[in-house]
Amino acid sequence: MLLPPMYQRTNATNMSRKAQIEAMLAESPQDPFLRFALAKEYEKEGADAGAKEVYETIVANNPDYPGTYYHLGKLLEKLGEDAAAWSVYSEGIAVTKRLGEKHAMSELAGARMELGDEEDFVN
Repeated sequence: MLLPPMYQRTNATNMSRKAQIEAMLAESPQDPFLRFALAKEYEKEGADAGAKEVYETIVANNPDYPGTYYHLGKLLEKLGEDAAAWSVYSEGIAVTKRLGEKHAMSELAGARMELGDEEDFVN
């Protein structure tokens, strides 16, 4: 993933992408874009627990960052946590509906539908 110019650093050419992101997070620890990029790097490395923790932090601290819900849900599915994934998709649908993010809402609804019916996950 190529970072936008505002997130690039000239002295970071010898650093890994993950190290670059972590360095920028040290200066802007609440930046949801950087946190999301870090989660994707963890996923790339196969460090699913680290990715899950970062995604969950984004949802807790920046609940209006809509892309997080889809990626967290997919990761939870991969980890066999289908009920948690269903809940994350549902939460994301509510957030994207409130924000008017129709495309993201559609993707979340499709992911939730593929996972199963409400009866499968709600008592």
